[in-house]
Amino acid sequence: MSADVRDLLALAGRVAVDAGELLAARDGQVGVAATKSSPTDVVTEMDKRSEDLIISRILAERPDDSILAEEGGQIGSGASGVRWVVDPLDGTVNYLYGLPDWAVSIAAEVNETIEAGAVFVPRRGELFTAVRGGGARMSHDHADAARLTARPAVPLAQALVATGFGYLAARREVQGEVVAALLPQVRDIRRGGSASVDLCSVAAGRVDAYYERGLNYWDYAAGALIAAEAGAVVAGLSGPPSGSMTIAAAPELFAELRAALSALRPERDE
Repeated sequence: MSADVRDLLALAGRVAVDAGELLAARDGQVGVAATKSSPTDVVTEMDKRSEDLIISRILAERPDDSILAEEGGQIGSGASGVRWVVDPLDGTVNYLYGLPDWAVSIAAEVNETIEAGAVFVPRRGELFTAVRGGGARMSHDHADAARLTARPAVPLAQALVATGFGYLAARREVQGEVVAALLPQVRDIRRGGSASVDLCSVAAGRVDAYYERGLNYWDYAAGALIAAEAGAVVAGLSGPPSGSMTIAAAPELFAELRAALSALRPERDE
């Protein structure tokens, strides 16, 4: 089965919306089903139901693909050369508490490169999409999609910067030290609680920049492409974005933020 990237994007968008609508019926009304890395790193029954829906819908249309999903790991043959990278519920704690910033994130990787991505934020009615080389777009409540452009670069001192924190106490302690040292150097800090939403906020010009230590691939696979296609630089301290560090900002601001973070040694855990 050949991988037409536009078809992959359309499938990602449809499935993300379906999963998001499933989740939206229960947000703020579910309990913790399990914990992962720490007692604050939680999974709800709805994480699993969303993931099951996504996997079944994708494999029904593309049985030769593989899927890397947060809760279930990797499944499928991958004979087509296409792998889907799925976060069925990014921002589970927000979801658990009934806060609006949570999302479904689905990216399509072709021959080990993310080529298409969709992030659906149900409580805001926003579907963010991107195709590599084709720009990023956002549709609101199923309206026609509008092209996204990241904010023009501002000096670091004028930048509104989003970030997030991990679940392990030792890492959070370091992250607290880093953000405390960075705060006097920027306009202000925002902590939304969903990496994919934060990356889409960079794409939409709602924040100037974003950085975070400790992301998983599924946390940023779709959002990183969307931010990059909106004109942001998305990378780590030295190389591509990774669990060690992910930074997104307009080019000039990216360089300034990366330098400021590098001086604070944010990749340490103690």
